[in-house]
Amino acid sequence: MKQTIEIRPARAGDAGSLLQLIQALAEYERLAHEVSATEADLRATLFGERPGAEVLLAFDAQGAPIGYALFFPTYSTFLARPGLWLEDLFVLPEQRGRGVGRALLSRVAARAVALHPEGRLEWSVLDWNEPALRFYAALGARPLSDWTTQRLVGEDLHLLAGLDPSPLDNV
Repeated sequence: MKQTIEIRPARAGDAGSLLQLIQALAEYERLAHEVSATEADLRATLFGERPGAEVLLAFDAQGAPIGYALFFPTYSTFLARPGLWLEDLFVLPEQRGRGVGRALLSRVAARAVALHPEGRLEWSVLDWNEPALRFYAALGARPLSDWTTQRLVGEDLHLLAGLDPSPLDNV
């Protein structure tokens, strides 16, 4: 008997389920201590007036959430084309191997193609996550070994944002 999986765009009422999946992802990635998101935060930033990203949720035959993909637009100046950045792709460990991740990623790829057929879809993966690396390689993804992700957050971000811009005033 084939099990059915439903994939649909997330709605504001799904914020609690999405938060549980985000927490499960963070636990899997050994980063649970970094999660500060709340249901209210997710509702405001994903389902408010200006959503910061799109989310697809996967549900099992009983209607329980089992995975999600969160993505948002990017732009390549080299290609002069929009693309998508896949921030999260996660399937509960006990649900893996059933095609849920592939189905979610396929939907995100279809969205990227709809946005621009010659654009691109990109994401990061932790270097120790061998199952994910094998999964992505099997789909044809290529690692970009010559790029290193950089991040500004917290105090460092605020310090940079507060730098005196006056030298630029004379340009």
